[in-house]
Amino acid sequence: MQISSRFSVAVHVLSLLALQREDDGLLTSERMAGSVNTNPVVIRRLLGQLKKAGLVEVRPASGGTFLARRPADIALLDVYRAVEVVEQGQLFSVHEQPNPACLVGRHIQAALDTTLQRAQTALEQVLAGVTLQQVTTDILAQAGPSS
Repeated sequence: MQISSRFSVAVHVLSLLALQREDDGLLTSERMAGSVNTNPVVIRRLLGQLKKAGLVEVRPASGGTFLARRPADIALLDVYRAVEVVEQGQLFSVHEQPNPACLVGRHIQAALDTTLQRAQTALEQVLAGVTLQQVTTDILAQAGPSS
């Protein structure tokens, strides 16, 4: 089991928007979907979540999507919170209804609570410390001087 790919797809889409040049034309959900290699419906759903979080502006009539903030002002934690359907403090969950007659089943939740909360806090701190600007800088560095 793994965390969904919504987060990485959302960062991909936001990176496209951040690196968009005026002469590239409008960046539509179809063009974004081509880069991500997914269905445009998936992109439109993500864009709806990103718009609700105040990270993008979507202009359906004229077409195109634009960042609502500068890339340096968008932390990856903002993106994560916008697109992941995880309750605050609930990244990890322990399986439901373990057997209370079992020593482990009776105490597993309490034994894991502190560790899982620390792991979630660590994830959030790392994501809060990285901006979309840093991601796009890394993308351009990976692409090399020919881009």
